[in-house]
Amino acid sequence: MKASCHDALVLENRLLGAGPSAGGIWKLVLDFPGWTLWRPGQFVMLRSGTFGQELIWGRPISIGDYQNGQLTLYILNTGRGTEKLAALKQGDACTVWGPLGNGFAQEKNASTLMLCGGIGIAPFVGYTRAHPAPEKLTLLFGHRLPLDSYPWDAFSSITARGYLEQGPADLQQFIDAMREAMTATAAEQGLVLSCGPLPFLRTVQRLARETGARTQLSLENRMGCGVGACLGCVAEDDQGKRVQTCSRGPVFWSTKITV
Repeated sequence: MKASCHDALVLENRLLGAGPSAGGIWKLVLDFPGWTLWRPGQFVMLRSGTFGQELIWGRPISIGDYQNGQLTLYILNTGRGTEKLAALKQGDACTVWGPLGNGFAQEKNASTLMLCGGIGIAPFVGYTRAHPAPEKLTLLFGHRLPLDSYPWDAFSSITARGYLEQGPADLQQFIDAMREAMTATAAEQGLVLSCGPLPFLRTVQRLARETGARTQLSLENRMGCGVGACLGCVAEDDQGKRVQTCSRGPVFWSTKITV
């Protein structure tokens, strides 16, 4: 469906887990009826009235899930904009523009491996719920906060393993697990989907080359307008050409983008 811009009311906004607000993840649920079609991996531009003149642009937030007229977003509180979003209360209004970008591939009969790091877990909440064959899904998750600081309970129906990263040895264990799982997925001609910070995506792209696994990467580039006009989120494709992450992505096949 085409993107649209509407005001939405906050139904719920709470910090997941017991950690501090700064650096934590907030679950924001908005009353947002009207969407008829969206794809996990797409995003919205979200702007609170409290942004004022201080913050001109909205903030790009991956769609966690959309169901029964309610839009669920997971927000990592790391800057001025996300701090204001984390401060929203029930009944507050904000402006939502979306759904934007493309989304992840879905192949009903293919084994699908979901790889994510940190807040990159968000789009797989809706992907898992909406998938017609959840028994085909496996998720590997690298994280630095306790699991209850993420929407981990959304994956209780599938095979999901978390890897707490506290040092180099933990990181290597996670990489080894991803390599093994990607090798097995490639042998089954399955699909690998990934979302997370840039160093994580670079590792996934390297493993995709090594294993031959069909892999998609969802980039977390900074964005301004969200529609391809400002060129603030550009990346390079496999031909060295500049492409807008917001309008051409954020999901790319790993063979078609440079990270």
